[in-house]
Amino acid sequence: MQIKLDENLPVELAVMLRQLGHDAETVPEENLDGADDDQVWQAAQAENRFLITQDLDFSNVQHFKPGTHHGVLLLRLNNPTRRQLIQKVEVIFTSEAVAQWSGCLVVVTDRKIRVKSAK
Repeated sequence: MQIKLDENLPVELAVMLRQLGHDAETVPEENLDGADDDQVWQAAQAENRFLITQDLDFSNVQHFKPGTHHGVLLLRLNNPTRRQLIQKVEVIFTSEAVAQWSGCLVVVTDRKIRVKSAK
């Protein structure tokens, strides 16, 4: 899976995802840190990448309508420490059918995963 990690996530996530066989890039690696959401979004879409973020701006299904993009994973943890974020993403990417999330808005909390797909 081709993935772009937003700047609000630890860069160690990219290393872990690469070890799991994914093509993961980070916003800072591409000199996009500090860029506005539209620039990050356009870069992810131009590269056919699934965006992983904590930024609630990407949860707007009217603006980011499922089925019109390469997918968004929004992490909404109660205590989003580096360690918690890395552990949660690792569990998700080793136990869920993430390849099926292309084009979906996926919201992950401490207790559940909600997948909104095009209908």
